[in-house]
Formats: sequence, structure tokens, C-alpha cells
Amino acid sequence: MKEEIRPLIILGPTAAGKSALAVELALKLNGEVVSADSMQVYRGMDIGTAKPTREERKGVPHHLIDIKDPDESWTVSDFLERAHELTAELAYEWKTPVIAGGTGLYLWSLLEGFSFPITPADRELRAELDKEPASALYAKLLNIDPDAASKIHPNDKKRIVRALEVFKLTGKPISSLQKTGELAHGLMGARLIGLDLPRDLLYQRINERVDRMIGAGLLDEVKGLKEKGYGRELPSIKALGYKEVLDHLEGIFSESEMIEELKKRTRNFARRQMTWFRRFKEVRWYDACSPTLLSDIIKVS
Repeated sequence: MKEEIRPLIILGPTAAGKSALAVELALKLNGEVVSADSMQVYRGMDIGTAKPTREERKGVPHHLIDIKDPDESWTVSDFLERAHELTAELAYEWKTPVIAGGTGLYLWSLLEGFSFPITPADRELRAELDKEPASALYAKLLNIDPDAASKIHPNDKKRIVRALEVFKLTGKPISSLQKTGELAHGLMGARLIGLDLPRDLLYQRINERVDRMIGAGLLDEVKGLKEKGYGRELPSIKALGYKEVLDHLEGIFSESEMIEELKKRTRNFARRQMTWFRRFKEVRWYDACSPTLLSDIIKVS
């Protein structure tokens, strides 16, 4: 009798090697990769999102990559719906779902379940709110929904705007809607693999990755998106790497300043990722640089 198929989830900071490991595990375990990266869903956003190339995928099917245009909506609820469907479909075919990505909210919601508000996004309202500074928006949120405000950092403008948007559209605080909204149950039986490495080595990898992105044509990629009419008001174009290049193209940064700023922001992003991932339970952590990494994981898989 065949053993039960259990999904593998690979988590860790950017530049830790999650994508490459996911491919190797899929090859060894008759699996397919499910991306848990909120930006790799977008077509034409390849270099800045570190999307694995066709060669790097080594023939392994990858899901939730290149499925949306940059001006199309993609939310955590969209991800959860598709991820649950895919893991069920792959398990039915006796293939191992290998879920890999650095978007902490996606992975946390997939594992723990997530209650989402019952209102879609309103782009015009978001754009109007986004004109105000984060401090002013946070003060409004404190007034109308102190419960939600207590769980959001005062500088997390994206989440503040979303909370205010929900209130304006429904007349109800987002915190109350989350308590009564539909709950997506967590993924059962998943095995969690965490990639860790010393901070100085991680930062070195990040700096080298940014240099490779520039050399691979990140500036031209952003220019192409801009020429197609994808502007900085889109959530996709606000992604790390794209907004910094736009700042350079619009004269805010010189090229050298842009590169250094991107490296710094990516290092900060990696720290925030690890803060997320340290909250996860039952993660088996591995040295991302270990020469026996793959075999060590296979032994317990």
C-alpha cells in the first residue's frame, strides 16, 4: 500500500536557495512545485522577482507562476484557493506538492487558516487613500478600528489602506469582518523545511543577487513594463526591485544609488521574512550551505 502523500513546504529568506531546492526535491520525490511568491504570478516580471528560468526548472512543472498580468488582482484568498486545489490534485495523482516561496502571509495562512473580509478591492479608493501619509491614515484607523490598528505596524501603509478601504466600503471594521468571515482551513499534514544561513553570508548572497539582476537586464525589464502602461500605482509595480528602478528612471536615484538602495531594502526584507518564519511551528531547520542538504532532507521525507 502506498504511503500518504504529504506536501512539503520550503521557507526561508530571499536568496537562501528555496527555488533551487524545490526543483531538486520535486525531481527526487516525483513532485511538482507550487509557488508561494506573491509577485512571481505576474507575467513579464521575471528578473526582479527572481523567477526560476525554464532551464532552472529542469522540466519540473511549476504552478502559480506567470498566471496574471501586472494590472490584474491577486490576493491571499486567491492563493489559498488555488494552493488547496493544487495540493489536492497533485496528491490524487500521487505526486508530492513542493510549496516554496518567501511570502510569509501566504504560507502562514496556508498552514493556520485565514479569515478574509467579504469585500473586493476598490482600486480608485485605494489610490485616493494612498495619497495620504501613513501617519495620517494610521490615526484614522486607530479611531475607527483600534483592534485592527493594534495588529498593524504604523508604517505598514498597504495594510492600513486595506483596513480603511474595507471600512469605507462596508461600514464595518475589518477586525469584525475577519472574525465573521469565511475561514479557509489550514493545510493538514505538511512537512516544513526551513533554510537558514549566517547573516553575513545571507547579505553577501543578497548583494550578489542584486548585481546579477542588474546585469541580467532588470532596468530594461522595468522600462518595458512602463512602456506597456504599468505604472507605480499598481501593487505589482510597488514590489521590491521595481519601485527602486522606477525611482532611478524618474531621476530620484542615480544608478549606483539605486543599486545600493535595493540591496539595503532587500536585506531589510530578509530580516522581516525571518521574523515571520520564526513564528512557524514544527519547522525542521537546515543549513542552506550544507553539502548534504538534499540528502539530509530526503532521509526524513
